[in-house]
Amino acid sequence: MDKSLTGTVANLAGQNAELQVAADYERRGHTLAARRWRGKAGEVDLIFNSGSEVVFVEVKKASSFSAAARRISARQQQRICLAAQEYLGTLPNGSLIPMRVDAAFVDRHGQIAVLENAIGSF
Repeated sequence: MDKSLTGTVANLAGQNAELQVAADYERRGHTLAARRWRGKAGEVDLIFNSGSEVVFVEVKKASSFSAAARRISARQQQRICLAAQEYLGTLPNGSLIPMRVDAAFVDRHGQIAVLENAIGSF
């Protein structure tokens, strides 16, 4: 398979994983506020409102949950936290809003595992 086709397939698989995770969060009562929100610091895959809390979600798809978890580097965690802070800065109460950063993993079978508060605190 040529490199551009491989990249396209990986991108589509990632988008599908995000849709699966978004549906899972919505089934659990969260409201999708943004998908692939991009600020100066970087991108956040999914952002939800859950009551008075904002939930930022990084989605990773791989053959297994552990392989997906290994794909979130320390640098990426820092970028996600900075982007989350930037997003909160666009809201009226900004950094006073309760929030968390979750990691959601999708395996080769389409199963989802969510780790709440998985990525650093501010």
